[in-house]
Amino acid sequence: MALQDLTPQLRTRLKRVERLVTLFVVVATILLVAGFAYYLYHTAERKGWFTPKVTYYTMLMTAEGLAVGDPVVMMGFSVGEVTRIEAEAPYSYYGVYIEFAIRRPYYGYIWTDSKLKIASAGFLGARRLEIVKGFAGKPTVREQHDQVTGLLVDNDYISPAKAKAIYLKANEDTALTERAEKLLTQVEAALPNILSLTNRLNTVLDNASALTSNANVLVTDARPVVTNLTGQLDRTFANVNVTITNANSQLTLLAGNLNATLLNLANITSNLNVQVQSNDQILSEISDLVRETDDMLQGLKRHWLLKGAFPEPPPQPNLLLQPSTGTSP
Repeated sequence: MALQDLTPQLRTRLKRVERLVTLFVVVATILLVAGFAYYLYHTAERKGWFTPKVTYYTMLMTAEGLAVGDPVVMMGFSVGEVTRIEAEAPYSYYGVYIEFAIRRPYYGYIWTDSKLKIASAGFLGARRLEIVKGFAGKPTVREQHDQVTGLLVDNDYISPAKAKAIYLKANEDTALTERAEKLLTQVEAALPNILSLTNRLNTVLDNASALTSNANVLVTDARPVVTNLTGQLDRTFANVNVTITNANSQLTLLAGNLNATLLNLANITSNLNVQVQSNDQILSEISDLVRETDDMLQGLKRHWLLKGAFPEPPPQPNLLLQPSTGTSP
């Protein structure tokens, strides 16, 4: 249906919709362009496109593990990036030419005593450029009013228009592949010794297995002996226990009898003590009785009738007064 066939009201509404669609497309385009511009600005600011840079270069044996765009690290964070990697001439001692740009203000930390290291950056052969800042040499860049006025080349500051880059000598680590090849070579050289050691270890394990088997047989044979010895020890301990029990009973009975004897002796001693204490003259009376009995016996010995019943003892010779009968030598 042609536009002129529409009613005036429909044509008015259609024109309004067209204006709204056109306005939406214009606003979306403006937002898209603004977003893209912000992305470009943010990316340029992040990558330092608007920041002044100074170019440095070095030469290495190999560029393995390095690529254009790799970050250059100093003091643990990125201060620039690799901008160029090219092969050297065939007769050159070094293999590749590496060029990298350092952003402001980090090139102010690079002095003549700074060091450039090519360090490993992972387990897959990646490497990176790492700069150690200087502290006792001369700055490699001279600035005036925030403008680079001189680059240090051959110990002299030259205009940036004449000197495009500053040389830094690199301390290159051995590449991962070369170290892997050396390691494999060492492993191959040591492999025969490892196999010999493995064979010896297998022999030792076989001997240990045989020794363990013999020990198991010995333990099996010794088990009945241990069982019999255990039984005999149990019976011996039972007999000893019975003997100790009987001896304990006998000792208990003997202790009871001894206790009774001691009690009786104590009673006798107590009674004797009571008798002595009740008659304190008994000892003197016994002494008088013994003296009188002795006098009586002495009198009977002197009586003429009983004198023969008590013969007098023979006189003892006095050896000190007896004359000597022997002959002198």
